[in-house]
Amino acid sequence: MGTVILLRHGRTTANAAGILAGDTPAELDDRGRAQAAAAGERLADLPLAAVVTSPLLRCRQTLELALPQATPEVEADLTECGYGDWTGRSLKELAEDPLWTTVQQHASAVTFPGGESMSAMSARAVNAVRRHDAALGPDAVWLACSHGDIIKAIVADALGLHLDQFQRINVEPASLTLIRYTPQRPYLLRLNDLGGDLKPLVTPTVGGAA
Repeated sequence: MGTVILLRHGRTTANAAGILAGDTPAELDDRGRAQAAAAGERLADLPLAAVVTSPLLRCRQTLELALPQATPEVEADLTECGYGDWTGRSLKELAEDPLWTTVQQHASAVTFPGGESMSAMSARAVNAVRRHDAALGPDAVWLACSHGDIIKAIVADALGLHLDQFQRINVEPASLTLIRYTPQRPYLLRLNDLGGDLKPLVTPTVGGAA
């Protein structure tokens, strides 16, 4: 039973400005750096078998602050959704686009203009996490640093939810989400967590439940 800790990157200058960063090299702002350091305090004593990251700068900066001794493996399939022509635009402006309602209510039907479909984003992210988890073996505890929509899609899969429901899930910057994978099913142990002791949650228990 492997347990993955999904860490969303800390707040960026784009987050603070209400900009859809996409695959641009958005950097952590002062608050984001403090959030990353705080997450690192909670992760410091955990026996992480591996650390995996999206290739984007904001995730790599988060790990440099949270886990400075780690040597993360870059996983391209955990990168942000390819928002195409929406990249770099303000969320306020995008909310007036007719596609916005579809993104919020029928994500599985969305392909961003000049970009990726949300279904493809979900499939690659879920496959990446399951692939790493299987390779690390039973009882491994490992961490993946990624992005809000990516983590929400992975959580939706773990809960058996259709992608059209993934917008009901909230994942804040620098929050931790824990999922334990078992031969029977995944178990969501913690979602959007910003405080508390993680050690009891990464210790496998009978039946896979925490």
